[in-house]
Amino acid sequence: MLRVLQLIAVGFVLAACGADGEPIQPTMNATVGVGSSGTHVGGGIGLRRGGLGIYVGR
Repeated sequence: MLRVLQLIAVGFVLAACGADGEPIQPTMNATVGVGSSGTHVGGGIGLRRGGLGIYVGR
């Protein structure tokens, strides 16, 4: 289910970049954490325009 949401978000970002009007610059982040239980990796992608923001990630 998470993969499906990520694919939808990527499609939304690509569609938003080619829409009429000024393109929206997507934002991305990546994290790597190290703790006593091991390491974990996370990341996400988002769009922000005015007061509206959409972010999909972990």
